[in-house]
Amino acid sequence: MSQILPLVLHPDPRLRQPSKPINPAEIAALGALWRDMAETMIADQGIGLAAPQIGKNIRLIIVNTNDGPIAMFNPVLLKKSLLKEWGEEGCLSIPKVFGDVKRHKSVRCQFITPEGKERTIDASGLMARVIQHEIDHLDGILFIDTARNIHTIE
Repeated sequence: MSQILPLVLHPDPRLRQPSKPINPAEIAALGALWRDMAETMIADQGIGLAAPQIGKNIRLIIVNTNDGPIAMFNPVLLKKSLLKEWGEEGCLSIPKVFGDVKRHKSVRCQFITPEGKERTIDASGLMARVIQHEIDHLDGILFIDTARNIHTIE
């Protein structure tokens, strides 16, 4: 049974540390962790969650899709569109704060699935934005670092 994990909140320094790649041989042992992360993301009404946000310094992100959450181990952006667009973003680790961030309109992302298979997906729109946001977390970058029009909602 999955559990809700406590979130690491800004300005916790763990959010600024680059995450370590995961040994593919260890992915199978992380099944409970990624399921707990998915449960946490959904419970907090998020659309993405990175391992640093629950205090784990590893390259793992969860992205919510129309078909449910997917876990991406060691995600890498292979291709980014030349076209970029502004869009409003928030973050579970920075509650009630929002701002406009310029991101690539589409990306190609390679990652390892929970079953240990290498997979590549092409994403555009909101899915591309979420993947970029979560991979930024793995590199110690927060959306507020590049956002404009930052505002708080009570």
